[in-house]
Amino acid sequence: MIVKFLLKLGGVLLVALVLGLGSAWWLINAGLGGALQNGAWVTDPNIGSEQAGPYSRAAVARAGLLALNKSETIYFTAFVDDAGQPLSTACTYKLVGQPLATRWWSITVYGADHYLIPNSANQFSQAMNTVTRDDQNGFTIFVSPDGSQENGIPTGFSGSSSDTHQGAAFSLTLRLYNPEEATYSNLGGIALPTLTLEGCQ
Repeated sequence: MIVKFLLKLGGVLLVALVLGLGSAWWLINAGLGGALQNGAWVTDPNIGSEQAGPYSRAAVARAGLLALNKSETIYFTAFVDDAGQPLSTACTYKLVGQPLATRWWSITVYGADHYLIPNSANQFSQAMNTVTRDDQNGFTIFVSPDGSQENGIPTGFSGSSSDTHQGAAFSLTLRLYNPEEATYSNLGGIALPTLTLEGCQ
């Protein structure tokens, strides 16, 4: 009788442990910003502040991408395009943006492992001081396998059978450094770059 009870108790504890660890792992890996959405971009308004929960802190520590205090930088991440489709290194995307109300900004490509994707051009991002502007001071950035377009960022996908990326998932991180105060109160409404699919190899 006691043995049967202990076996049941052990089974319940094992299930609880698996569910607890599994949910923690999922939240940490999905916790780079999903509390607030703006187009294709997501962010957690608490990242970099004292209000950040344990899972957000663990996600930041694991990925190492969002290191500055909230008062200095706001981070937006895109894992999908404007149509909600996951970003793929085999595809070309067009980002169209207007001037952002911030002292400085950058957009960087990261692999699914949260590291920069190696490419022959050693080009991993575009920023406020690197993009060519149009007559309205807006900009267009292309994220593509070779990044050969003007204002391009390569994802390193070659399309060959030996390519280790093989159309892998990737993400974009938009950093707003020292944004204007009004930005903080309107994270879901500020005009961020649109992100549309142009085509795939």
